[in-house]
Amino acid sequence: MQAIGRKLFPYLAAILLLLAAYFAVAGERRAPADFTFVNGTEIKSIDPAISTGQPEGRIIRALFEGLVNWDPRDLSSTPGVAARWEMSEDSRRITFHLRDDALWSDGTPVTADDFVYSYRRLLDPLTAAQYAYQLYYVVGAEKYNRGQVAVGDRVEIERFDPPSGAPPHARGELLRGTLLEYAEAFVDDPAAGKTELSDDEQRERLRRRVRMYTIEIDGEARRFKTGVAAFRDEPEFDAYEPVKQVLVDFDTVGIRAPDDRTLIFELNNPAPYFVSLTGFYPLYPVHRETVERFGSPDWMRPENLVGNGPYRLEERAFRDYIRLAKSKTYWNAENVKLDVIDALAVESNVTALNMYENRQVDWTPVVPTVILPELKKQDRDDLRVAPYLTITYFRFNVTRSPLTDARVRRALSLAIDRPEIVDKIMRGGRTAATSFVPIGIEGYESPDCCQHDPEEARRLLAKAGFPGGKGMRKLTLLHNASEDAEKLCQAVQFQWHDTLGVEVELVRQEWGTYQEKVRNLEYDVAIAGWIGDYVDPNTFLDMFVTGGGNNNTGWSHAEFDAIIKERAPRERDPEKRLALMRQAEEILLAEMPVVPLYFPERNYLVRTYVKGLHNNILDVHPLHDLWIDEAERERQTAPRRKR
Repeated sequence: MQAIGRKLFPYLAAILLLLAAYFAVAGERRAPADFTFVNGTEIKSIDPAISTGQPEGRIIRALFEGLVNWDPRDLSSTPGVAARWEMSEDSRRITFHLRDDALWSDGTPVTADDFVYSYRRLLDPLTAAQYAYQLYYVVGAEKYNRGQVAVGDRVEIERFDPPSGAPPHARGELLRGTLLEYAEAFVDDPAAGKTELSDDEQRERLRRRVRMYTIEIDGEARRFKTGVAAFRDEPEFDAYEPVKQVLVDFDTVGIRAPDDRTLIFELNNPAPYFVSLTGFYPLYPVHRETVERFGSPDWMRPENLVGNGPYRLEERAFRDYIRLAKSKTYWNAENVKLDVIDALAVESNVTALNMYENRQVDWTPVVPTVILPELKKQDRDDLRVAPYLTITYFRFNVTRSPLTDARVRRALSLAIDRPEIVDKIMRGGRTAATSFVPIGIEGYESPDCCQHDPEEARRLLAKAGFPGGKGMRKLTLLHNASEDAEKLCQAVQFQWHDTLGVEVELVRQEWGTYQEKVRNLEYDVAIAGWIGDYVDPNTFLDMFVTGGGNNNTGWSHAEFDAIIKERAPRERDPEKRLALMRQAEEILLAEMPVVPLYFPERNYLVRTYVKGLHNNILDVHPLHDLWIDEAERERQTAPRRKR
């Protein structure tokens, strides 16, 4: 294995010395792990229901397990908690049969009811799970998640206090009945009579909304109200009892557990990728007793967490490391080769590279772009280059003027010189985007887009009322704290000013704050990245349906929604279904609530003695599949000890 040349990295020497000193001290605090890797930014959570990032996913896949796993070589579905499954003739009912030896880390069995509980929790509007829509394929799931009720519906009423004897963080007591009447009111409505509302006015109005329900329970009509304003002293609402929420009865959702070892899904339409989707970490189960006893986030502390995965959480030091230890209760523990794994929270890709070169880690999943060309020239045997089903793009907040105008959005897209950014700024490892759905999905061909056309960009901006950028307010461009994101945004900031005269202010935020601002539409333009959740164009398109948990643009289009939610799912012919998906992508690219930038490839460094880490287009590398060739490691490390 070749070392990085001094002539390329003299500036790393001081950092290497500091890192060596730091880890010499850190090493005294804990015994070395069998395998150590860089996990990127500090993870937001290890709750499968609310996590959305790849760093979170790596840890969750180690601590929990879904119905199926993904073979890291070809991403095919392999048995997980489910030993086998079968599909009905019309492909709308899928039955999973759970293995008898699946256990939680406290030794109790994993049951079908655990999955029902976890899926209800994922769909609960109060969980605010961005990935809840992944269960919208299931009958009744979307209606439950959106809190939609209609007169005549069977509903469940959740009170604020748990039933007597229940754990402290359990759901409130549930009542069930039939909805007779429903109405809404706005207390002291500041927007009364206005035809257009600002973002702040809209949020304030929702805070002042009271929802009123008349529900028949055991032959008696009873009144309930929900909403923050429901607690105000308003005489007109005194006859209504305040409750936490009113939803359609979860029994109407197509998820059933007829016994401890059988789980059945009823789908709205055939979904060829649904079995694979159950291997995606937001659909992993959580341990009900632990969640309801400790509440969030305490149930995720190492001393409390109960998982069903190949590892358990032994230690967690904020912004430092997570230590995973092999679980003795995992059904396939005999094939888990690594006993202890350390995942390090390292924001900087340069720092991560330095740690790798200093042999502090065995794997770093991202290589700094400035160094990548030289590493490729060296033909290093520890450098992996792999295709990747992912895209880097910008989101537009289409609820904020002037980005409400599609002409402005298209002008900004046409002003971006993607090849220049890829070749000169990011320096390789990427392909300029010509669509939103990345290449690599068999049978699917995206429409072309995203050409660089400065003249047309200037014409569109002028037509929108901003010739040469005059009269257009300064835009904010939100990005996270990574070096690559900052370089990209600086390049686009220059191109927009140089080509269009548009002023742009860069706003850098830590990962958690960045995610919150994007989710709350507190931005103008925001950098984004998306990795396919499964190998199908739907995973890139369905997040932009109206109100989608990962839409975060404010964009809505009825025809797009109809294709994604109704027409494509009902199409049984695979070629015709993909043709419909292409139509949806054409709409997305014409309206341009998002701007495709480039398709990254995956470049990473991993020791050659690490086995079981396979290239795949989703960049999924289950930690329980890894093992160490100790003889090879000994050969590589012995010379260093002699010096």
